[in-house]
Amino acid sequence: MNIPLINEHSLRFPDPIQAVKERDGLVAVGGSLTPERLLAAYPQGIFPWFSDGQPVCWWALDPRTVLRPEKIHIGRSLRKTLRNKPYLVTANRCFETVIAACAAVKRPEQDGTWITASMQAAYTRLHELGHAHSFECWYPDDTDEQYSLKLAGGLYGVQIGRVFFGESMFALQNDASKTAFACAAAHLQHCGIELIDCQMDTDHLARFGSENMDLQDFQTALRRLTVLPLTKEIGSGVIASTLEHPAFLQTK
Repeated sequence: MNIPLINEHSLRFPDPIQAVKERDGLVAVGGSLTPERLLAAYPQGIFPWFSDGQPVCWWALDPRTVLRPEKIHIGRSLRKTLRNKPYLVTANRCFETVIAACAAVKRPEQDGTWITASMQAAYTRLHELGHAHSFECWYPDDTDEQYSLKLAGGLYGVQIGRVFFGESMFALQNDASKTAFACAAAHLQHCGIELIDCQMDTDHLARFGSENMDLQDFQTALRRLTVLPLTKEIGSGVIASTLEHPAFLQTK
């Protein structure tokens, strides 16, 4: 199989459609994870995915799993959690902690993590540039004599225009990642996000109402939406809370 190599001095990528037909979606190999290259890849439906010890591998999937914020389904159990459980959800409060926690999650049939140290550094740089965002779910710390909150779950992703490309999530306590995602989706919609890219379908995403798009249709949507500005900045701080004192107090 002839696999194209990335020219380190160019931001051009081979055709993702052809990559799906000929190489199961492997678009190219090589190149560094610079912000410029990442921001060139995502609007074409291309993303990096590789393990430690491997060169950077760039992929495209057909079909592509997406969520439309206005159509997200919140099940009865999660609705009850969102109404009754004490929690606080924030945006961009601790990006580096979130991506490190996502990397540490043990996943079935996966040896190690694809969120390598170089990936963490690259996406942290995107965060510093305003193109990567984290959402955190905090629960009251019942073990603390003084009122404080501890990180219970969260997620992160890349935002370009009105598209949010979800990357990974984690949960240290029950329902924490679901709570973070449900609140994040509502906040993203409020900010003008029209499409959430989920890459691959899972039972978890299906419960939220995910759907599959043909890669060509997905690329058409990206060409339109990634050049449109948000209607409101995603910002940082509290975006949802059921606590009596929603101010962000001490955190662990």
